[in-house]
Amino acid sequence: MLWIILAVVVLTVVYAIVVFNSLVHTRQMANEAWSGIDVQLKRRSDLVPNLVDSVKGYAAHERSVLEDVTQKRGAARALPQGNVAARAQAEGALSAALGRLFALAENYPDLKASANFLALQQQLSALEDELQMARRYYNGAVRNLNVLVQSFPSNLIAGLFDFGPREYFELSDAGEGAVPRVDLAPAPR
Repeated sequence: MLWIILAVVVLTVVYAIVVFNSLVHTRQMANEAWSGIDVQLKRRSDLVPNLVDSVKGYAAHERSVLEDVTQKRGAARALPQGNVAARAQAEGALSAALGRLFALAENYPDLKASANFLALQQQLSALEDELQMARRYYNGAVRNLNVLVQSFPSNLIAGLFDFGPREYFELSDAGEGAVPRVDLAPAPR
């Protein structure tokens, strides 16, 4: 009988170690995935001043749109890295402001034909694609972590060692996620 009790205790400890290590691994995957999103958001944020400067020369009297993009960029950069919901909301607002900036560019054929502006549009389009892939990876890693944290019996170990569910990186309004149409063809002269 003592051997059976000892075997049950050993199996329970081994199981707890396996679950704990699985939780740690999954949390690290989510951290690494968030880092990927953060890198793409920083790259986009670094591209915005060049884009605004490019548009300023052609559309100086459209000051409110340019200021809005700059303000949204500053707000997004000011948020702490770990605040996923607020970052998603701020980045969604920045995406919407960038959409208005590209809509503004439609009114200026010389701007649309500018090699610098076209290069910046291409870079932003590529960044948006990379950001979408990073967001999917992060949300998958968060899903895996949340399943472990909320499933029985791993939730017992998760609660014991203070593992909690994470928030998904989602835009608050699905319309904010619409990437602005980027017309890379030069405007007719």
